[in-house]
Amino acid sequence: MAFQTEYEFELPRGYVDESGTLHRRGVMRLATAADEILPMRDQRVQQNPGYLSIILLARVIIKLGDLRAIDTRVIERMFTADLAYLQNLYRTINEAEVPKVHCVCPKCEHEFSVDVSFLDETAGA
Repeated sequence: MAFQTEYEFELPRGYVDESGTLHRRGVMRLATAADEILPMRDQRVQQNPGYLSIILLARVIIKLGDLRAIDTRVIERMFTADLAYLQNLYRTINEAEVPKVHCVCPKCEHEFSVDVSFLDETAGA
């Protein structure tokens, strides 16, 4: 099994370019340390931290329909549903694997795994 670094996606609404062409299918790659660190130097991020996700997405989306390049202007002009979808996809593919615990039911001996990521959230409480 090969290590996956690129993920195909389909936008819920789609990006409409200047000529009116709709672009929905694309590819996002895994983020690198540079993808997350370098935008912090950008003036737009320093003035508005919310702009970080715009720059991040412009860096990691390597294909969107027939567009030749994906830059911050493309991301800025996306519908909010598509932006939210891409932000969620970014988090999903870049976060570490969710910790799971293997369990066996004491009555029926059914085996299953339980997501225990919620324990991290309550540890600091």
